[in-house]
Amino acid sequence: MTDISPVTIISGIAILLVGLFLGYLLRKLFTEDKVNAAKDLAKKIIEEAEKEVENRKKEVLLEAKEEMYRAKADFEKETRDRRQELHNTEKRLQEKTEKKLNVLEKKENEINTREKDIFNAEERIKKTELRYNSLIAEELRRLERISGITSEEAKNEIKEKLLNEARYDVGNKIRRIEEEAKRTANLKAAEIISTAIQKCSSDHVAETTVSVVDLSNDDMKGRIIGREGRNIRAFETATGIDLIVDDTPGAVILSGYDPIRREIARIALEKLITDGRIHPGRIEDIVGKAKKEMSVKIREEGEQAVFELGINGFHPEEIKLIGRLRYRTSYSQNVLQHSKEVALLAGIMAAELGEDEKIARRAGLLHDIGKAVDHQTEGTHAKIGVDLARRYNESKLIINSIAAHHEDVEPNSIIAILVAAADALSASRPGARREMLESYVKRLERLEEIGDSFKGVEKAYAIQAGREIRIIVEPENINDSEAVFLAQDIAKRIQHELSYPGEIKVTIIRETRAVEYAR
Repeated sequence: MTDISPVTIISGIAILLVGLFLGYLLRKLFTEDKVNAAKDLAKKIIEEAEKEVENRKKEVLLEAKEEMYRAKADFEKETRDRRQELHNTEKRLQEKTEKKLNVLEKKENEINTREKDIFNAEERIKKTELRYNSLIAEELRRLERISGITSEEAKNEIKEKLLNEARYDVGNKIRRIEEEAKRTANLKAAEIISTAIQKCSSDHVAETTVSVVDLSNDDMKGRIIGREGRNIRAFETATGIDLIVDDTPGAVILSGYDPIRREIARIALEKLITDGRIHPGRIEDIVGKAKKEMSVKIREEGEQAVFELGINGFHPEEIKLIGRLRYRTSYSQNVLQHSKEVALLAGIMAAELGEDEKIARRAGLLHDIGKAVDHQTEGTHAKIGVDLARRYNESKLIINSIAAHHEDVEPNSIIAILVAAADALSASRPGARREMLESYVKRLERLEEIGDSFKGVEKAYAIQAGREIRIIVEPENINDSEAVFLAQDIAKRIQHELSYPGEIKVTIIRETRAVEYAR
């Protein structure tokens, strides 16, 4: 193998490097030419584009100017047209105004002429009136001389006659209207009420809150009193009820205004008597147990009443108030029993009339709810009941029924009227209420006094246990028409001056008798 000299190798390398360098130079020159050519082309394209944009811009400006000139010309033309139209309209209005002014001037002249005519006519009327007044006055003086009475007396006589005739006509009309209403309304009302009473079969036994406790023997009285009266003092302090131990054989009396406390005292005293251990500590324990027992009884009574009537949705406190009515009486009538009957009667009548039966029952049950706390709160039981109903979010219909059942306010629903009617029915049923003999007799006497106090009344009689008053009138002083007004006046006075359960019927009796004897 032939050896290659270093010179040869170096020469080859040098040649290779020179070739590479020359290639690099040639490639660079060739690339720069292309770049320059591209730059020139781009520059040329940009210049042409700018020229094109400039030309287009000029064209757009020219078009915009032309459009502006056209719009300006149209606007000026439209403005001229509108001005012309406004001018024509103004001209027409002016012509119309001138015509109307001419018409108004003519009417004004006519009115002035008429006013003058009216003024002249009034003057003539005044003159004629003066002349006739003088003639009338002269005629009146002449009539007064002839008749012997003055004009004032004649006026009063005529006025009295006209008033009597008017009262007679009005009385006849009222009587006819009442008779017509009774023929149609009484039958229907009687049918509904009788149906309600037949369906409502609740017992009506008058009750009183127990205030007398029987003793097995009189020796128990000493144990109740205790040494130096400590037992009786402890009992009265714990219950808030007066314990009266007197000479009554085999009994002691509990006296207190609060019926709940009185019932608690009765329960506690009976337990103490049965147990036999009576001392202050035992009294406090037994009274505490009696209070808990009473609270449970009150709630159970309220729940039982609500269940019997088939109504729900009551607030728990309302249930307790309803239960408290079990221990409240009015005219010796148990208020809870009365409220339940009012609820039943109102519900039955509401069903007959197509009203909501459950709402009527609810209103009837709550109508006397104020009596549960009327001994603790000032005001009438109706007002207290309204406040309680509002507190427990009862409906406006229920609230109005409570407020209106004694006619303190106007009823605004049929339900309210039915509750008031049911309340009167329940209170006025025979045996429903008992009154003290003295107050009963006084009420009858007062009824007859009111009837006798009216002019033209011969005698008044209270009958039907005070449920009716019959008035015998003098036929020569009271005619049939005046009898109607007399009945109304007596009824109004009874309403204002007396307090009574239910209603009182006022009957006027007028008769004329002709008596002759054949001899």
